[in-house]
Amino acid sequence: MAIYSKITAAGQYVPQRVVTNDELATIMETSDEWIQAHTGIVTRHFAMDDENTSALATQVAQQLLTKSGLAASAIDLIIVTTITPDALTPATACLVQANIGADNAFAFDMSAACAGFTFGLSTADKFIRSGQYQNVMVISAEVNSKMMDFKDRTAAVFFGDGAGGVLLQPTTEPAENSILAEKLQTQGNATVIHSGRVQPITAISASNYPQTDAFYQAGREVFKFATTVVPTQMTTLLQTAQVTPKDLQYVICHQANLRIIEQIAAKLDLPMAKFPHNVQKFGNTSSAGVAMALASVFDQLTGPVLLTAFGGGLAYGSILIQK
Repeated sequence: MAIYSKITAAGQYVPQRVVTNDELATIMETSDEWIQAHTGIVTRHFAMDDENTSALATQVAQQLLTKSGLAASAIDLIIVTTITPDALTPATACLVQANIGADNAFAFDMSAACAGFTFGLSTADKFIRSGQYQNVMVISAEVNSKMMDFKDRTAAVFFGDGAGGVLLQPTTEPAENSILAEKLQTQGNATVIHSGRVQPITAISASNYPQTDAFYQAGREVFKFATTVVPTQMTTLLQTAQVTPKDLQYVICHQANLRIIEQIAAKLDLPMAKFPHNVQKFGNTSSAGVAMALASVFDQLTGPVLLTAFGGGLAYGSILIQK
């Protein structure tokens, strides 16, 4: 008997600290007018003090337990997608496991930059379909603020912190299958977007200490990629699935920049009303953006939804889902 994946709960969380464009303008050469005109972003939330990536992800995990009515002991697998982990090791997912007491689960992180949620969702689907796992959490969480160079206005004004995620469970009913079609791709490009690079040592010395670099993106190249290559992937997937853009209830894009979302909507010839977006309030929350936008409309879903995300790698993925 075939086993399918069903998305049964969704959640999202942002830290309390709100950072306005005007506040950023006091520490770098920019303005509220410029940021809104170029990105559509008005505010973003920053995690402060001890609220690291695992803390944001834990908030979402607790929501998923509450909404599903499951005990933490029932969780089999926790996947956290992030490019801003608490540490290189242990995995942020393991910290979430400990925080919620999911003693029977195993946990690991995935790094696919802003495409992380689509890559994580696809991976979780395969674990469910194997028949060995019943309750799988996919949580995308980012504390982008800790990786920013606040002298670099080409990147720092875009990003915010947040987390979102879903719970997947098995079903043997084809009509309940949530994962309808998918396409994941990478280009093997390490220059357009990068963050946290750790360089090899140049000498054996007591003064040597590991250091990482701040987040960097070539904004114009990212914009061109997101408005040309990504829509092509989206339309190809829809054609393969024999679904037209007008059949979609929603299209949930990576929340990188409102102007990119507007361009994608135009290329698909769809109204912006079909594109749930949170980038104005939360900024670019990297892999968390799609998960958070999905959570915001999850209770309203009645038809097919196209999720699409893109980021460093260059990684990009589109998944056609239904509730």
